Amino acid sequence: MEALKKDPQRTGTFAAKNQYSPVKEFWKNWKRKKVAFMASIFLLLMIIVAVIGPYLTPYDPYEPNYSSILAGPSVSHIAGTDEYGRDIFSRLIYGTRISLSVSFISVFLGAVVGTALGLISGFFGGILDRFIMRSSDVMFAFPDIILAIAIIAILGPGLINVVIAIAVFSVPSFARLIRGATLEVKETLFVEAARSMGANKKRIILKHVFPETFSSLLVFFTMRIGTAILAAASLSFLGLGASPETPDWGAMLTMGRDYLGTSPHIVIMPGVAIFLTVLAFNLIGDGLRDVLDPKTKND
Repeated sequence: MEALKKDPQRTGTFAAKNQYSPVKEFWKNWKRKKVAFMASIFLLLMIIVAVIGPYLTPYDPYEPNYSSILAGPSVSHIAGTDEYGRDIFSRLIYGTRISLSVSFISVFLGAVVGTALGLISGFFGGILDRFIMRSSDVMFAFPDIILAIAIIAILGPGLINVVIAIAVFSVPSFARLIRGATLEVKETLFVEAARSMGANKKRIILKHVFPETFSSLLVFFTMRIGTAILAAASLSFLGLGASPETPDWGAMLTMGRDYLGTSPHIVIMPGVAIFLTVLAFNLIGDGLRDVLDPKTKND
């Protein structure tokens, strides 16, 4: 310690190496959330499967094999085969890419539009606030899946229209969340200081208000992906999403329901995939809320 006191340069270097790092602090707190941490590892593996898995599948997910119809799990087909003899494990791997892509893109689009509307509504108030919130209330009057069915009934079935439908019913949820956070942040002292220094409204929103709402946005975004996976699977199950031959988890459930009594593995495998993926996103969302929320992260 005496050496450090005598050498100011070394003291400064020591302080710089031990200065506060938000990333390190987040990582330290995140590792303490054992359940959420394990869920994030599982989700990372799912993302890896979605990216490189289709290139490593043992069978073509579209190619039928009529000599191995409705075969149970075995060494050659670890998840069994479906009514056309197609390998269920290979179809699940392809379905991972489809389900994660559809859910992420749809929630991302809904988050972008909803966040913009929420910031405008909360920051400016007045007639804009009333119009955006009353429009959101009208959309909230319909259950999400009913609203999605109505949108697809207009646009027609297909994965692209599923993305649009999920994005549309996600918008009001994000708008209301961000509006509430904006109303709280815009009354803080640092925002008032920015106003007094002559900062324009666009700069205040983008540089001061939005960053303060990002933690709430990230938590809700993560949990909303789980909801989107369920919605996409439900729409495919109803025949409004992916076509029956597409290796989509919801479409696989639809095709397998007629064989539930004789070959339950056709339904169990995609059902377990949906359950575990949605559970992982929800657990990660809970963990992020505990770590990022200053009211709970020290509990």
